[in-house]
Amino acid sequence: MELSVIAYLVLLGAVATLRLVELRISRRHQREMVARGAAKVDDPRFRWMVLLHTSVLIGAAVEVVFLHRPLYPVLAAIFFAIFLAANLVRWWVIRTLGDHWNVQVVNSTSLGVVTSGPFRYVRHPNYAAVFVEMLVLPLIHSAWITALAGSLAHILVLSQRLATEERVLFADAQYRAVMSDKPRFV
Repeated sequence: MELSVIAYLVLLGAVATLRLVELRISRRHQREMVARGAAKVDDPRFRWMVLLHTSVLIGAAVEVVFLHRPLYPVLAAIFFAIFLAANLVRWWVIRTLGDHWNVQVVNSTSLGVVTSGPFRYVRHPNYAAVFVEMLVLPLIHSAWITALAGSLAHILVLSQRLATEERVLFADAQYRAVMSDKPRFV
């Protein structure tokens, strides 16, 4: 197995490990928010988001290993830089939201509306960053089928997720007042 493939599989493994750590942080935040009066919203489509992320990671690995996708160093460097930038935005979001951040839909507006950090500019910077991350991660090692299929699936899953989340958020008058004039992503 080529060194670039091994390094890429290590990167995919690191992303998967980070996702598991994020799930633990998210569960802790959910418990803390619920204890302070927030309400977890039933979102049966959440499992589709988990399946999508898992499928992109596995699909990229399978495509690179079994379809022998080449590494183009210049393109890999560009896509890796974009991947890192998307992760910086994600961690900026996580840091800004603090205890409000989690991976499921929780109505925490009674605990205050976050309008600092990237939320000064857009309503959903995390979704934009994750979309970019899931698009470029397969492209780092030319797994274009996974990037294309994952992006199309992500659009479907994200549109449903946003409908649920925005229904909850826009039900709060304070959220509507401070966030309704901001774009969703860009």
